[in-house]
Amino acid sequence: MAFSKKLKQFFSSSPKNNNWNGLIETYKDWLPVTKKTPIITLKEGGTPLIEIKAIADRIGKGVKVYAKYDGLNPTGSFKDRGMTMAISKAKEAGCEAVICASTGNTSASAAAYARRGGMRAFVVIPEGYVAQGKLAQALVYGAEVLAIKGNFDNALDIVRELSDKYPITLVNSVNPYRLQGQKTAAFEIIENLGNAPDWLCIPMGNAGNITAYWMGFEEYFHANKSKKLPRMMGFQASGSAPLVEGKSITNPDTIATAIRIGNPVNKEKALLVREASNGNFSSVTDLEIINAYKILGKEEGIFCEPASAASVAGLLKKKDDVPKNSTIVCVLTGNGLKDPDCAIENNEAIFHTGVDAEINSITKKMGF
Repeated sequence: MAFSKKLKQFFSSSPKNNNWNGLIETYKDWLPVTKKTPIITLKEGGTPLIEIKAIADRIGKGVKVYAKYDGLNPTGSFKDRGMTMAISKAKEAGCEAVICASTGNTSASAAAYARRGGMRAFVVIPEGYVAQGKLAQALVYGAEVLAIKGNFDNALDIVRELSDKYPITLVNSVNPYRLQGQKTAAFEIIENLGNAPDWLCIPMGNAGNITAYWMGFEEYFHANKSKKLPRMMGFQASGSAPLVEGKSITNPDTIATAIRIGNPVNKEKALLVREASNGNFSSVTDLEIINAYKILGKEEGIFCEPASAASVAGLLKKKDDVPKNSTIVCVLTGNGLKDPDCAIENNEAIFHTGVDAEINSITKKMGF
């Protein structure tokens, strides 16, 4: 076969290149869209489910562990799943501007999809508490950024009030279309595994994602596309664990900036998910989060942001409770490039500097 023919065959068979049309088009029968809905998409969804043996080996018991790596969405986080829906429905309603509060990922996603849909994007962030990679995205996408002297919860209160008083659409997870888009990740997991996992481990910040996943698992279960429902295992950082402690946290603090939220707006929904699934909410320390973050990077080649690693850290912490021969999925919500400072400060790599630009010096450093 000629090389050009092989190349053409390769690209025509690549689902992400040609056949994947984004999650709304793929799951439109499961979503509140009509023929009149203008689909604003960056071909989000369709992210990989990757087996992570390094984690399974630490648990033993014949378990299989997978990572749902949503850091490979267009703007590098799971937020794109909900934002394609929220922005598409806003466009359908004739909206000209959107607003959100954000610890980073929401602002990046909202800005990207709003600009693609021809709308203005306003984002309110806590000054000094957004990772540089995320702030850079919002700026490049053309958002109008307002950094306030306060935390995420203050920012959310402000944008909720603004959206009530002015003609601007709120696209935080209180927007019901966000959760509709995010539930599709559960569909993909079932389609990949042929069934729901026994456990779904997931980081929790505003608690919209755990709510959305459960919605997706339930819908496929009731449609006989899955024979079971998973236990929903939610994890928060110990310095920012209102759902674990049962109270709001006034000054949440954690290295995992994406889940540094003290008063989750979806807390009641999340608590219902825990009850319905016989699930469990636990906290993990920043040290445990960074340990999981390092394992994923150096042993599995998966670079996620710190908040994502909370799901893996939580699983490792609960390993004694894991049933034998179970299948577990850990949700990795964001890409590691979101927070490059954390990567530079938390690794075990060997970094030689000042090496002479000649072969003997280099081979000596390499140990040859």
